[in-house]
Amino acid sequence: RVLSAFLNQKGMINMGMTLTQKILAKHTGKESVRVNDLIEASLDLVLGNDVTTAMVADIFDESGFTEVFDPNKIAVVLDHYAPCKDIQSAELCARSREFAQRFSMPNFFDVGEMGIEHAIIPEKGLAAPGELIIGADSHTCTYGALGAFSTGVGSTDATAAIAKGSLWFKVPGAIKVNIIGKLPKYVSGKDIILHLIGEIGVDGALYKSLEFTGDGVKELTMADRFTMANMAIECGAKNGIFSVDKTTIDYLNKTTNRPYEVFYADDDAEYEREVNINLNELAPIVALPHLPSNTKSVDKVKGMHIDQVIIGSCTNGRIEDLRVAAEIMRGKKIAKNVRCIIIPASQQIYLDAVNEGLVNIFINAGAVFSTPTCGPCIGGHMGVMASGERAVSTTNRNFVGRMGHKTSEVILASPAVAAASAISGVLASPIDLIIEGAF
Repeated sequence: RVLSAFLNQKGMINMGMTLTQKILAKHTGKESVRVNDLIEASLDLVLGNDVTTAMVADIFDESGFTEVFDPNKIAVVLDHYAPCKDIQSAELCARSREFAQRFSMPNFFDVGEMGIEHAIIPEKGLAAPGELIIGADSHTCTYGALGAFSTGVGSTDATAAIAKGSLWFKVPGAIKVNIIGKLPKYVSGKDIILHLIGEIGVDGALYKSLEFTGDGVKELTMADRFTMANMAIECGAKNGIFSVDKTTIDYLNKTTNRPYEVFYADDDAEYEREVNINLNELAPIVALPHLPSNTKSVDKVKGMHIDQVIIGSCTNGRIEDLRVAAEIMRGKKIAKNVRCIIIPASQQIYLDAVNEGLVNIFINAGAVFSTPTCGPCIGGHMGVMASGERAVSTTNRNFVGRMGHKTSEVILASPAVAAASAISGVLASPIDLIIEGAF
């Protein structure tokens, strides 16, 4: 196998391509690409938020650029610090707003229409299978859930891409993640990806493509897949990607009205490693401070003191996530010692939560229901923690100082675990609430 990979890399034999390689080949105009090839690829979408677009605008002007490659293929979403919490964030949004308006970008989302960028892009039909998408935000890998190659870049690269419409890439090697079995109650995509990160480590997929496959994928909703692709970066991956299936097509039929091309990995595609995940064996999982790889079954660490619960973010702020949380909170009260903040990922999700009665459940339970924003995920606003405080959060990172003071702590969890913890007043498993007859 090692010899085969070496010969393939040197171009001495023709091996099949992975899903990621096929998409990259399409965007270079080549029949094939190999691992570690340096390529220049055309782009279908370039994304920026209020923080990174402001930097892009400065670099763009300083570099002497005067035109963007295609206003229709650029998206700007004001989400990190919007609605603005202070003068500095207001200046960032104003700079981003001016840049988007200067070039009449139709895909500009401001307060009132905005949401968290990685929920807005698929929801608005701006990502589709076979496309190549970059964003000046590390969690741009989210759109791999739709069979697209999507990855985060720095603001300098994003500036060049906005001006030229293409970007250089090194073709990544791939790790195949075989998923089998069926999801137990209150186990979700968040638990799957935390399990994987715990298994391989925060650099276990460094500059690799995580390609999720296997019979168990059909068990996963689009929300599960978005969560898993979103957190591919947390084990160092260049991208995470799923093959298109009926679940994907059903979603796209509701969001996308333009043609797209579907690719599948070849049977003889070369993978550097294979990882197997049996859904039947999974239980609710959390990542303790201060790494997403510091994972434990919640049963082994339940009872830990908490001060705050956050349900939302680009990872777990979708309507499916809010439904799970509402199911657990219905008719109950949040513990007196806990602050619970719920943040839908888009205006549409906010409206759906209102129409489905979920907001009534949350407010009656004693939670705060917020406008869409990244907010506390980056320690911005709407839930910044003081020294020594600890949160259970459905966000994607729990680094030192991520959500506030450097001595505060974040435990990453699914919406089910987060909701159960808010009710229990300590880190808790939703399965225990079932056993105790709380449902």
